[in-house]
Amino acid sequence: MNSSKFISTLKKLCSINSPSGYTIEINDYLKGVFDEFSINYTESNKGSILVPFSDAPELVVTAHVDTLGAMVKEIREDGWLGISLIGGYSFNSIEGEYVTVRNSNGKLFRGTFLLNNPALHVNKDFSSQKRDAANMGIRLDEEVFNDTEVDKLGIEVGDYVFFDHRFEVTDNGFIKSRYLDDKACAAIMIELILENKNELKDKPIAFYFSNYEEVGHGSTMGIPRSAKELLVLDMAVVGYGCKGSETKVSICAKDSSGPYDYSMTTSLKHLAKQNNLDFVIDIYPFYGSDGSAALLSGYDIKVALIGPGVSASHGLERTHIKGLENTTKLAQAYLMNFLNHNK
Repeated sequence: MNSSKFISTLKKLCSINSPSGYTIEINDYLKGVFDEFSINYTESNKGSILVPFSDAPELVVTAHVDTLGAMVKEIREDGWLGISLIGGYSFNSIEGEYVTVRNSNGKLFRGTFLLNNPALHVNKDFSSQKRDAANMGIRLDEEVFNDTEVDKLGIEVGDYVFFDHRFEVTDNGFIKSRYLDDKACAAIMIELILENKNELKDKPIAFYFSNYEEVGHGSTMGIPRSAKELLVLDMAVVGYGCKGSETKVSICAKDSSGPYDYSMTTSLKHLAKQNNLDFVIDIYPFYGSDGSAALLSGYDIKVALIGPGVSASHGLERTHIKGLENTTKLAQAYLMNFLNHNK
């Protein structure tokens, strides 16, 4: 892995707004990359992208490009905007964040997501007030002080709200940004495709970029029916009760939807040991993946899940280049092992 090139790709992915339901721009970026390198791809009716290296792929590697976000739910009498969340954000984790509102004509407006009446000097209940949709809203950076003035901007209910990503790389290898779930793994998939494009030609392998994972139906379609195995690349949990680390690759044995395939998980563990990778086996108590969605939709496939440790998931996330490298190497090892056993 060329670390600087990889980080540049990841920064670009994180900078492209793509909450579930609005992945047009990031799809255009992906298609541009694949067009540049003459890599074949198809786009589904609902916007997921498949990169197949054969007509009947048996191993599919997947990551998702959609993220958390919000929509305008109401335009309030004071000119502030109420929101409805897309995906599992905690209101506490986005308080004070700068946002961009995109209206239906594509015009962008800046603002800040705040507690209603956010001045400590006049709000004695500031600290104790519950952070939720009713008590919070967007203060637009426009001279608007009532709903009529907001209407004149062309902002409507249903317009998308993007929270700033705040991408930053430290000198010692930490990468901080919103949306590392799952753009870190989408960047890994791009790396795998570009590095292996010649080796994988006419091999039964495909890569699938899903675009509705955060709302539960990313991989309910779009995976070729020829697939026998699905390797999901998604963020690994870092926190109390879990073994995940930002510098390691995690192999998930079980999440809230149940256990992952034993044979795939065992193979991944053996490959991690053989390649001297820094890894852990883990269980995630409050987690579901595109693998879960695929199984629930009726695919007859084996599913495994790996990913780099991500701290503060669904918040101000952080990982480390070492965790990204370990994940890339394990995915690469699994690809080559699959091909060696399917000659």
